[in-house]
Amino acid sequence: MGNKKWLVLVLCVLTVVLLSACGQAASTQPPEEDSGATTGSDGETAQTGGESTASGGESTLEKAKQAGKVVIGFANENPYAYKTQDGQLTGEAVEVARAVLKEMGINEMEGKLVDFGSLIPGLKAKQFDMITAGMFINPERGKEVLFANPEYRVGEALGVKPGNPKNLHSYEDIKANPDVTVGVMTGAIEIEYLKKIGVKESQIKIFNDQPAVVGALKAGRVDAVTMTGPSLQAFINSEQNKDIERVTDFKQPVIDGKEVWGYGATAFRKGDEDFQKAFNEGLQKLKDEGKLLEIISPFGFTEAELPGDVTSEELIK
Repeated sequence: MGNKKWLVLVLCVLTVVLLSACGQAASTQPPEEDSGATTGSDGETAQTGGESTASGGESTLEKAKQAGKVVIGFANENPYAYKTQDGQLTGEAVEVARAVLKEMGINEMEGKLVDFGSLIPGLKAKQFDMITAGMFINPERGKEVLFANPEYRVGEALGVKPGNPKNLHSYEDIKANPDVTVGVMTGAIEIEYLKKIGVKESQIKIFNDQPAVVGALKAGRVDAVTMTGPSLQAFINSEQNKDIERVTDFKQPVIDGKEVWGYGATAFRKGDEDFQKAFNEGLQKLKDEGKLLEIISPFGFTEAELPGDVTSEELIK
C-alpha cells in the first residue's frame, strides 16, 4: 500500500507541473487583432487596410492646368460643333470653349465629336473633362451635371418640305394632326417640349444626330423636323438645300405658361465646382469685353441670341 501511495503522489505532482506549463504557454500568445484598427498618433482610431479617410488627389482643373490641355465632348451638331470639309473642328461651342480656356491659361483642347445622348454619360464616366454643344440648361440635367453660365439663348424652329404641305406652324399643329410625324435628335430638349404640348410619342421619331434627322425629312420618313433655329438654318445654308425649308412664322412653344427659350452652356462633373467657377469667370470676361458676340456671330447668332445676365442657378430652379 505504501508503494501505491507513493505512485499516486508522483502522479499528482506531475499533473500540477503540466497544468502550470500549459497556463504559461497560453499566457504568452499574442492578443487577437482588433479588426485592423490601430490608434494613430493623434489618439483617434484609424482603419489599416481600409480606404484612406483623406480625400487626396488633384481636381480636374488642377490636372488640366498642369497638362495645359483638356478633353471636351462635343455633340455633332452644326452650328454648335462640327468638322469642316478639311477636318477642322469648329462651331459656336468649340470656339467659345477655346477662347474661355485660353483666358484660363489652358491652350490645348482635344475635342471629341459624339452623339448628343452620349455627352452626360461620357462626362460621368470621365471620358471627357467637360461637355458642350447645343446643351440647354434645365433642372433635370442640373441634377446630373454642373452647368456654367449660358453662352447664348435660342428659340425653336420647324423644318418642312417645300411649300409646307402639312400646313404646320407650331407644335400645337402637330398635336392636332395625329398622322403627322416629327423628327428629333436623341436627348434633345425638343422631345420634352413636344410631349408637354401633348404630341403623342408615336408621332415623335428619334434619330442619333441632326444630319440623320434632316435626312429623314428628305427621305419622306417624317413630315417635319424640329431643332434650334441656328441649327436648322445652318443646315439650310450649308447645303443650300431646296428639299427643306424653315417655317418662318413658327410659333414658339409655350410650356407652363411661358414661351420657351433655350439657354446653352458648358457642363462639368459634380464636384468640379472650381472648374465651373473658373470657366464662368473667363466667360464673363468675354461678355464684358464684347468678344462673345464676335465669337458666335459667324455661326448665325445675333445680338438677340446673347444670354444677358441670367445665371445657370436661376435656370435650374
